[in-house]
Amino acid sequence: MPAFNGVHRRSKSGLAAVEQVASMKNIHNMLTFVAKFAILGLALAFVVGTLAPAWTDRIRGLFPEAPAERNGSMSVATATSATSSTAAVGEPNPNAPTSGAEEGPPRGTFVASYANSVARAAPGVVSIFANKIVAGRRVLVPNDPFMRRVFGVIDAGPTQRGERSLGSGVVVRADGYVLTNNHVIEGAEDVEAMLSDGRVAKATRVGVDAETDLAVLKLDIGNLVNMTMAQNPLRVGDVVLAIGNPFGHGNTVTMGIVSGLGRQLNLSTYEDFIQTDAAINEGNSGGALINAYGDLVGINTAFKRDQGAEGVGFAIPAATAKTVLDQIIAQGKVIRGWIGAEYRDLPAQRAPGPGHGVMVLGVYDKSPAAQAGLRAGDVLLQLNGEPITNQLELRNREAGLAPGTKVQLVGTRGGESFTLDMKLEERPQLGQPAS
Repeated sequence: MPAFNGVHRRSKSGLAAVEQVASMKNIHNMLTFVAKFAILGLALAFVVGTLAPAWTDRIRGLFPEAPAERNGSMSVATATSATSSTAAVGEPNPNAPTSGAEEGPPRGTFVASYANSVARAAPGVVSIFANKIVAGRRVLVPNDPFMRRVFGVIDAGPTQRGERSLGSGVVVRADGYVLTNNHVIEGAEDVEAMLSDGRVAKATRVGVDAETDLAVLKLDIGNLVNMTMAQNPLRVGDVVLAIGNPFGHGNTVTMGIVSGLGRQLNLSTYEDFIQTDAAINEGNSGGALINAYGDLVGINTAFKRDQGAEGVGFAIPAATAKTVLDQIIAQGKVIRGWIGAEYRDLPAQRAPGPGHGVMVLGVYDKSPAAQAGLRAGDVLLQLNGEPITNQLELRNREAGLAPGTKVQLVGTRGGESFTLDMKLEERPQLGQPAS
């Protein structure tokens, strides 16, 4: 019996050991399965994130994070909202959309879609159709080869033909004022605007400013929705959307970022273009460039198509457009101060510092500059005690002063300093003689 009991006790110990080993194997198998599942999930997430990043954005959009500040740096949502406060271009618009789906995303939230922002802005963008009469000459080409050799092409006299150019416009006031590009309506006999709801209205020309390539039209039609303007300055990298009428496809929306600021193309006198990679094509001219919240930041104007360029479009800043709009509505034209000289940025080897000073290229006869004694070759360093950074900055400061304003210029001539006092005149309108 003792032996039996001993064997029995040993058998129970062996059984317990076997059960313990089996339990450990089960745990091991379960951990192995979990590890494999986790590795598979990570691999799948990597593949999806690499090949279809939009899916991950949608998933994240379902769980927006509250803006947070970590280690002294702002979250993306907070940084974006810091430059997105807005003010209306004109009076408050009772026709503006009021439903939550059309008010744009709340400031400081992650944006997974721009549909609400577009719905808020798109009613303020119109398609422009400018009808022009183009003069030409009619020619006759004889069918008979012998007659073609004898008489060639026969001039049948002058002729005229109708031509319709496409463009876009932005409703900037609820009482019907529309901004567009001057080149869209230049030379047009009549202009029509098609609203986003399909209504068509005749557009009356209020005034143009060829020096910024802007024009103001008036629509005599009710129930208009005007756009609002972003107050704070843009930053390179901000998301922007272009809305317009490319190739006659009205209310087309494209997306990109701000690629650069302060660009100059030598297309007009006053240039401070926003560069963007949002697609801009023929028919987009005069349309809206908006930020991620549906606020107007620019008027689309030009795009590069030479040298195989892609994603290089330009827009006039909304602040410049508003200045032109206000002056044209108030006085029918834009009035600018004028020194009466042409100048350019200093060559690097002559500049006393980076981005400092301009060189006078020429002086107009009987202009304020001529009467004060300014000469070609002079270097201008200060205007009214403030440093002159570059020619763009000086041109804008000069234009922003009212005619009759007394100013003081400080510069150098042949290495010697000089100071000149002069009274600004009104800058001649483009096409008028400057003297």
